[in-house]
Amino acid sequence: MRRLYEEPAYATPEACYWTQTVPSRSWPRAQGALSCDVAIIGGGFTGLTAALRLAQRGVDVALFDAQAPGWGASGRNGGFCCLGGGKLERTWALRAHGEPAWKTWCDAQKMAVAHVDAVIDEQALAVDRHSQGETLLAHKPKAMVAMRAEAKAMAQDYNTRPILIDRSELADHGLSGPFHGALTVPIGFALNPAKYHAGLTRAAEEAGVRVFAQSPVTRLHTRNGGFLLQGADFECAAPKTILATNGYSSEDLPDWLRARTLPVMSSIIVTRPLTDAELAAEGWTSDQMAYDSRTLLHYFRKLPDNRFLFGMRGGLYATPRADAAIARKIRKDFHSMFPAWAEVPITHAWSGLACLMANLTPFCGEVPGHPGLYAGLGYHGNGVAMGSYTGRLLGDIVLGDRPDLPYPDFMRAEPKRFPLGRYRRSLLAPVYAAATLFDR
Repeated sequence: MRRLYEEPAYATPEACYWTQTVPSRSWPRAQGALSCDVAIIGGGFTGLTAALRLAQRGVDVALFDAQAPGWGASGRNGGFCCLGGGKLERTWALRAHGEPAWKTWCDAQKMAVAHVDAVIDEQALAVDRHSQGETLLAHKPKAMVAMRAEAKAMAQDYNTRPILIDRSELADHGLSGPFHGALTVPIGFALNPAKYHAGLTRAAEEAGVRVFAQSPVTRLHTRNGGFLLQGADFECAAPKTILATNGYSSEDLPDWLRARTLPVMSSIIVTRPLTDAELAAEGWTSDQMAYDSRTLLHYFRKLPDNRFLFGMRGGLYATPRADAAIARKIRKDFHSMFPAWAEVPITHAWSGLACLMANLTPFCGEVPGHPGLYAGLGYHGNGVAMGSYTGRLLGDIVLGDRPDLPYPDFMRAEPKRFPLGRYRRSLLAPVYAAATLFDR
């Protein structure tokens, strides 16, 4: 495999809180000569949702994961099921793609949240759901001014009623902190991503999907109008194949993927359960999932057992020295924003990779120039909803059906390659430096 980061970035995190909340289990390894109608590489939200959709329609599906399903972004994210999935700025998008495409994209984001909601209900999943939408907190006065204008656009784009909260009212909402106001968008909810993933896996298996763990696909060939997937101890013949590896992709599986994604690091810490007195001391008692208005944003929420989750973007390398630096930085930022909890023990800490695209939108569809090969990737840190939704779309697309859900044209456009090839991580350093200055 040829991947962008150092090998530790692809190891299963040892101190991820989510993995301790679901029973451990094992899956068979792929061995020998196999065949199926559709092969799926990657056992995260996208791969599992596509597999479930296909199996429910009578398709023989085999899913291959390099480690245990959910070891990547699907098992180590912040658990925000919300609007997002791309980084398109509204004004630019309207100019570049037109109002109909922008409206379809907004509808797709809403439907992505609704899709996850429906799966949870249909499969009766216990996912520790909470939060009524998502709250954006202004980290400086100028940000609050921009949020007031944004509220009007969001009301129009998403047919909803955003709630503006003045700085003087934050404490009444249990959102105290160094903030200058807030904007709550009442679309979305928080969940335990490991419990959601475990439920998806169970549903897929019950529908007939064969799930293989510790079975990395190392070579992908075309053969007899279809594909031959090869690993250390197996090969699988399939007429059609789905790539669902997102930020954990190998650059050469296939070569088409080279430089089309830019994985970026995101880190999370979780505290021990806070007491009522500690929550009152900081003035944060809300169950809302929240993030701040920085370009290099922080995201955080109180979990149902009163632990506090705090995450941030940043980090360029997966080395011991870099890990130590980001560990210091995230704790410094956490204690600066929530000083009353400076002495509260942090019990869990881990990192993962979010996936950016040069087009600033996810890709979902057949890979150009590769008939029968499909991919879904590039959710820009919002893969709970959009990754699941993309899998749902792929389930129909692979069968040749027109999706019955919003599917903007730009999601099927071939992703551009980032400049600098395997050195493209260096593009992040000046961007992070500029963002740090802008965020002050």
